[in-house]
Amino acid sequence: MNIMHHAIEINTVAGRHSYHDITDQLRQFVKQSNIQNGQLTIATTHTTCSLFFEECMHDTNFFGDEFLQVDINNTLEKIAPRMTSENQYNSPGPKHVEFGLSLSDPNYPAEKWVMLNTDAHIKSSLFGHFSIVLIIKDGQPLLGQLGRIYFVDWDALRERKRNVNFMLMGC
Repeated sequence: MNIMHHAIEINTVAGRHSYHDITDQLRQFVKQSNIQNGQLTIATTHTTCSLFFEECMHDTNFFGDEFLQVDINNTLEKIAPRMTSENQYNSPGPKHVEFGLSLSDPNYPAEKWVMLNTDAHIKSSLFGHFSIVLIIKDGQPLLGQLGRIYFVDWDALRERKRNVNFMLMGC
């Protein structure tokens, strides 16, 4: 039994949800591992992000988002509209704002506007999937002919560097 780890960094965009097809990267990792049979866990530690398994739709809008991703955005926007001002949602409350302003982390600037992302947390919670497990058989992830793995950052406030971890176990 072998266990291997690999992490990828994803640069997200500001102003809209940031979708990324990570299928080719995970396939390359599996290929380089020489593991023929096992399981691959894909995970993110970011609370405003999701991983999902879906069919490639081929058609894209001018931003490069597949039409199904645009449909997902339009549907979720009806449920949790983009947060444009404080007090639009109950969260973040004053204690959370105080906590956020006390952080000395370059990934979380001590600015109140950075915390206006409650819609992203709701979308992430509804969409779910901070991790996905795939079966590896004969050196290939079992995704079917059209299946792809996507990462999405629902937080559209600013550009970010996000991490996705791959943990492969097998022989």
